[in-house]
Amino acid sequence: MEKEPAPVTRTRLNYDNKLILAPMVRIGTLPMRLLALDYGADIVYTEELIDRKLLRSIRRENDVLSTIDYIDKTDGTVVFRTCPREREHVVLQIGTSDPLRAAEVARMVEKDVAGIDVNMGCPKKFSILGGMGASLLSDPRKATNILRKMIETVTIPVTCKIRVLFSLEETLQLCDTLASTGIEAIAIHGRTIEERPQHPNRNQVLKQISDRLSIPVIANGGSKDIQQHSDIFRFKEKTGCSSVMLARAAQWNCSIFRKEGLLSMENVIKSYLKYAVDCDNSPSNTKYCVQNILRELQESPLGRKFLDSQTLEQICEVWGLGDYCRSKNKEFRDKGLLGRFQVMPVMLDKDAKDNNVSHKRKIYEENDVSLMRCAFLRNSYTTDSELPKTRLLKWTKENRKKMPIYNTQQEDKLFCSVVTVDGRKYGSSFWEKNKKWAEQGAALVCLYFLGVINEESLSASGNIISR
Repeated sequence: MEKEPAPVTRTRLNYDNKLILAPMVRIGTLPMRLLALDYGADIVYTEELIDRKLLRSIRRENDVLSTIDYIDKTDGTVVFRTCPREREHVVLQIGTSDPLRAAEVARMVEKDVAGIDVNMGCPKKFSILGGMGASLLSDPRKATNILRKMIETVTIPVTCKIRVLFSLEETLQLCDTLASTGIEAIAIHGRTIEERPQHPNRNQVLKQISDRLSIPVIANGGSKDIQQHSDIFRFKEKTGCSSVMLARAAQWNCSIFRKEGLLSMENVIKSYLKYAVDCDNSPSNTKYCVQNILRELQESPLGRKFLDSQTLEQICEVWGLGDYCRSKNKEFRDKGLLGRFQVMPVMLDKDAKDNNVSHKRKIYEENDVSLMRCAFLRNSYTTDSELPKTRLLKWTKENRKKMPIYNTQQEDKLFCSVVTVDGRKYGSSFWEKNKKWAEQGAALVCLYFLGVINEESLSASGNIISR
């Protein structure tokens, strides 16, 4: 039976005079949201999550990470992860085109978030073709139906985020229409869907909207002119808005929220990585967020070393946090959670007796696969003759065995492989970015179990993580 969230005393979220982390694709995951709160953000938005994806997820309390996880029933991946620390501050943003689905999502997450927002400004082709995002700007009837249905369904604040239209008159009319639904605030990006960051933000339009509406207006789009904390308030003054929402400025250095001043890039990255480890964040998402902090410094020696990393442990090692990552990894394993300290999608353990405890993860259902978690690092091999697949093929020929047979799975653009040699199966539970590397990883594990290479050489060439 599904475990109901424990009753909590809620403080109703308000949007007056707040500093807000904007919804950003792949950036607004739990580690960055927690970091923003540490630095002084009052409200943190999730990245946009599509209603259909949320509706096919199940809610689980993760007692190892102390998080609430919404897990996709079809593949076991974490769609949305939150925790008590942010419950009174986090706004879940959804992409939707249907009032009933939107209301169902709102009801589903109501007890775990402080508010829910509808994305009405995303210009991505995927969103527009699906009737979501910026397509709602040209369909006020559908937009208002969505908002009204959500407001009827839940007691937490409902808001929306839009972009300005080319015409001031049409923009003001749209804002009047949306505000009439009973939403508690409206966030407005001061550029049209055709405009990009190099175009000036229409601060005067935001000011006219703010002067006109009786609900809080949240100004967005000013990152180009925000280099330090005091710039946030200059932007707020120019727009006359109730609150300020930051995207790129926070993405580059989240300590922009600190009234005491900016911290160094290294300090921010280390603090972010600790949260990434604590939250079992995916390596690919972690790497993406750090890349956006480094920006042009990705071409520095440190940056290139970072770009070569694949696992969360490798990423942490670059910044002197390898021991911290390993200790947390061990702690999670000891508590029954096989963390994502490597690139891997996850599957729910169907045999878990208690569905309310943290979900355990597994890669293969076969019991006869000899598995190790081991990354294949291409830079460790100077010639093709040294590659694991080449060495394994050579071994089978020398020992008159059948050629290796590789069975490779793909999940969400990642690959994991099992190789069969002499009737036995071997594989790495490390998920790689391409099929060839996944097969090399499987061959590497096979060579170890065959005794062709020892653990020392495996660690040197394949960065063994655990067995």
